[in-house]
Amino acid sequence: MQIAFIGLGNMGAPMAVNLVKAGHEVTVFDLVESAIQALEAEGAQRAESAEAAARGAEVIISMLPAGAHVRGLYLGPDGASGLLDALEGKPLIIDASTIAPDDARGVGEAAAERGLTYLDAPVSGGVGGAKAGTLTFIVGGEASGFEQARPVLEGMGKNIFHAGEVGAGQVAKICNNMLLGILMSGTAEALALGVKNGLDPAVLSEIMKQSSGGNWALNVYNPWPGVMEGSAASRDYQGGFLTDLMAKDLGLAWELALGSKSTVPMGSQARNLFALHSAQGSGRLDFSSIQTLYRQGEEK
Repeated sequence: MQIAFIGLGNMGAPMAVNLVKAGHEVTVFDLVESAIQALEAEGAQRAESAEAAARGAEVIISMLPAGAHVRGLYLGPDGASGLLDALEGKPLIIDASTIAPDDARGVGEAAAERGLTYLDAPVSGGVGGAKAGTLTFIVGGEASGFEQARPVLEGMGKNIFHAGEVGAGQVAKICNNMLLGILMSGTAEALALGVKNGLDPAVLSEIMKQSSGGNWALNVYNPWPGVMEGSAASRDYQGGFLTDLMAKDLGLAWELALGSKSTVPMGSQARNLFALHSAQGSGRLDFSSIQTLYRQGEEK
């Protein structure tokens, strides 16, 4: 298929590469020139603008940092002259960003008014999953659009879920990332407690993995440096899922809780911890670097 891919960050770039490997004709655009060049080297075609990338595309996929970027792309800075108004034909639109459900619904409604099908399809699985093509896609939108998107999504992911109408994908993703933030901060806290009381972090990790404290952070993404080869923690917390993005997602969870009068005490605590961690200068580090928050004051 002819696919336009807009947004080539830590997640978007490997996702686009996997679409190229799957045999699709992929045209890419990003504000960072080096990101475009890297995809060209993988066999993608470059475009000088989002509008140019979308020209002739059967499917448009966007992977952007926040709701403001998604609204700006599709609706334009004035809310009336974005990509939706520049499209020729009726391409399927898939936004894989993690944004507020209301932002997704707003873009979805604008797309529907123009006879276009829009899906919100945030992902789970991290940069490792994006590179391996094993992401989980959590899709909101019409069932017919979901079925149309499935063959494309299967080129980037292993698990494809239809959560409901437009916006439902974002709600499910926000719930998942709130739990992830809670689990990562709790795992880091437990590891720090054990190490400060004489335990080897690798040994403690194995014990907890095989016990009732086992969780994704321990099994796949251990936050203690040197315990898990290939993890962000073992490469100075570089790359991966940024602390600032986790803080953003926990903020989305807080806003969702306020709007629905839901009680999220542990989610609120995780939000405060990641906000503090970011404010102390770790916003561009992987979110597992929350471990360092619990190690302050250690002798080096």
